[in-house]
Amino acid sequence: MTGRRFLRRMALATVLGLSPVVAWSASCCGGGSSSSLVMPKFSRAMVAASMATEHYDGFWDSDGTYREDPPNSDLNQYRFNLGYAQRLASRWQASVSLPYVWNSNRYSGLDSHTDGLGDAAVGFWYEAFDNIKCVWKVRNWADLEPAIYLGATLTVPTGISPYDDVSNNFDITGRGFYRLDANLLLDKTIYPWNATLALSYGKYLERDVNREYGNYVEPYRKRLGDRRLASASVGYTYFLESMDTLTFTLAYSHLEEAAGRIDGQPDPSTEMLKRAFAATVALATMDRDWVLKGSLSHAIPENGWGKNFPVTNVLSLEVSHVLR
Repeated sequence: MTGRRFLRRMALATVLGLSPVVAWSASCCGGGSSSSLVMPKFSRAMVAASMATEHYDGFWDSDGTYREDPPNSDLNQYRFNLGYAQRLASRWQASVSLPYVWNSNRYSGLDSHTDGLGDAAVGFWYEAFDNIKCVWKVRNWADLEPAIYLGATLTVPTGISPYDDVSNNFDITGRGFYRLDANLLLDKTIYPWNATLALSYGKYLERDVNREYGNYVEPYRKRLGDRRLASASVGYTYFLESMDTLTFTLAYSHLEEAAGRIDGQPDPSTEMLKRAFAATVALATMDRDWVLKGSLSHAIPENGWGKNFPVTNVLSLEVSHVLR
C-alpha cells in the first residue's frame, strides 16, 4: 500500500467517529446504558459533552490483512463533542451534535498538527412505547417488551474535507458529504441487567467535485457507498448505598461502507469494514439526571477484522445532564 493510499484510510477513520456508537445519554429509564443521543422517557431536554482520544495502531489492507505502521509513526486524533436533545412531543424528540477535532500525527517523517470543526449531526427519534420499559421482575410477557426507538439522522458536512483547500489528509476533519441514516434502537432493562441493539443504514448524497487537496481537477460527480452499522451490548447495574448506580457495559460493533461511485462508475477505494469491541462504565445519580461515563473501544489488530481501514483504539469521557 502506498503512503497516499494509507493516508486516505487514516483520514477516513479521522472523520467517521469509531466508537461503536456515540455513547451519550441513558436508557428509557436513565442510567447510562443507551448507545445514542437519546433522552430518557418523560424528560424534556438534555445536554451532553464528551472528550475522546483516538490512537492509530496499524491498518487493514484491501484484502483484510493487518499491516503495521511504518517505524516511528505516531497517529492520534482528539475530539470534543457537544450535544443537545429536546422533546418535541410526548413521543418525539430531536437532537443536534457538533464535534471539534484536533489531529496530531507523525508519519514517514511528516509532522502535522491541525484542528477544526467536524461534521454536525441532526437527529429525530420516535418512541414507539408509552411507558418506561425497565422492570425489576418479569411477571408476564408484557414485561419483556423492549423500549423501541425509530430515528433518522442527517449528517451535515461542516468539517474540513479533502475537497476543500487543504494540503494533505492530515488536515481534514469531515467527509464532505451529506448523509441520511435510518436508525433502530432497542433497549431493555430487567434489573440489574440491560441490553441494547442499535442498527443504522445510511445513504450519502451525491455531490460535484472540482478540487482535491487544494488542486483543481476536471469536475465529476461523486457519491460514497451505503453505510451499515450494527452494535449490540449487554450491561449490569450495581446500586450504591446512596442509590447512585454504576453500570458496566460490553459492546460489539460492525461498521461497513460499500464501494462509492464516480460519474456512475464503481469506486472501490472508498469501500471499508471495521469491527470493534467496547467496554463502558457509567456512574448515574439517584435521580438519573447526571451521568458520567468512560468508554474504551478496541479494534483487534488481526487479519479479517477490517478492510481498507486503520486499526484504532478510542478512549472517551462523557457527561450528560437530563432536564426533567
